Amino acid sequence: MLSKSAQAYWAANLRLLIVCLVIWFVVSFGAGILFAGPLDNIRLGGYKLGFWFAQQGSIYIFVVLIFFYAWRMGKLDREFDVHED
Repeated sequence: MLSKSAQAYWAANLRLLIVCLVIWFVVSFGAGILFAGPLDNIRLGGYKLGFWFAQQGSIYIFVVLIFFYAWRMGKLDREFDVHED
């Protein structure tokens, strides 16, 4: 059995992972496919915003999410004293 601290750590880890995956899904599938029509009324650098999200925006968000996840996991590791020095 896991201790309460280990259970809390993994619960926090899973919450963070789920939040990141939901953001990635909403941006890549939602903005790039589902909401592409309404977003195409807005232009970004001469391109329709729905097209931009489908081609580039979701990639940028994914890279930002990678750095956010690494930073937040570092904080979680220190908070639960499982960090590496």
